[in-house]
Amino acid sequence: MLHQELLVEDPDSYKNYLRMEGTTFKKLLSSIEDRIKKQDTHFRQCISAEKRLSITLRYLASGNTYRDLMYATRIHESTISLIVPNVCESIIEALMPEYIKMPASTHEWKNIAKEFEALWNFPMCIGSLDGKHINFKAPCSAGSFYYNYKGAHSIVLLALVDANYKFIYVDVGINGRISDGGVFRESSLREALNNNSLNLPEDDHLPGTDIKIPYVIVGDDAFPLTHRLMKPFPQRGLSVEKRIFNYRLSRARRIVENTFGILTNRFRILQTTINLSPEKAEIISLACCVLHNFLAANEKKYIGTESHDCTLARMSQQGGSRCTNSASDIRTIFCNYFNSPDGSVEWQNRAIGIL
Repeated sequence: MLHQELLVEDPDSYKNYLRMEGTTFKKLLSSIEDRIKKQDTHFRQCISAEKRLSITLRYLASGNTYRDLMYATRIHESTISLIVPNVCESIIEALMPEYIKMPASTHEWKNIAKEFEALWNFPMCIGSLDGKHINFKAPCSAGSFYYNYKGAHSIVLLALVDANYKFIYVDVGINGRISDGGVFRESSLREALNNNSLNLPEDDHLPGTDIKIPYVIVGDDAFPLTHRLMKPFPQRGLSVEKRIFNYRLSRARRIVENTFGILTNRFRILQTTINLSPEKAEIISLACCVLHNFLAANEKKYIGTESHDCTLARMSQQGGSRCTNSASDIRTIFCNYFNSPDGSVEWQNRAIGIL
């Protein structure tokens, strides 16, 4: 097999071919081998579990069609069309419970908040939330059901990530006609936040102050402003203080966008229009998310380091959602804190263009 030759002769090309190192491939294979292996018969020899996994990883990594893989592997595209979804489902079943899971204790949530404060200068933050459209070729019978504002057919991947670019919650499959805010409204995450069933920490003091506020998630304008979800101030006529708040929030919020960038650069099937049913596109997208966390946990160089500084992100104003007074008050408290001696950073004025 080609990947075996590359492992011996050119390890760098091997890693580029399957998007993981040889030792990581072996660990992944051992985790799902019993789920994907087949038995030989008297009539023919089965395709090995190793080859099934390598075909699937190459499909996810390259974004090639089943027909392209047929010529490269000498396995008919009809067989590949059965292998890939089966292997992706096995990856989800075997690895998702371990590698994508919500924090189980207040201590774990507080650790995420500490990392957001240390790395991205946003205290009391327990996650960055956003949605990504996964384009696919919708069946004619679907009409405009999956047609999104970008002029393509898609399903939406809603994700909550920690400060280290790892998924802690994913929800994929809602049709692309619905906005990110609408996807969040229908998600189990919103329900859990409303029901207080996530075991979140109790309100705590902002560092260096006696002001108590809740731990929050950060998102963009598409999401509603609630006491657990912070979003930017509207873009018109902003004061310097509000511009600084928007910058500081953008600095934490962009982590989820960076995570999507890492994900799609590693698994380029997500950069294409997937020529499969919405159900299979959902399975493939979820498998890529699981593999992302698996690689982040098992390969030190999977997620590269980057500067902790950034310029003010341009955030387009979208249809707003009315907020409660308490949510607005919490945002104002954060705004005041970021403009105070306790919460400011020396470069924030320069970041928004004020010398």
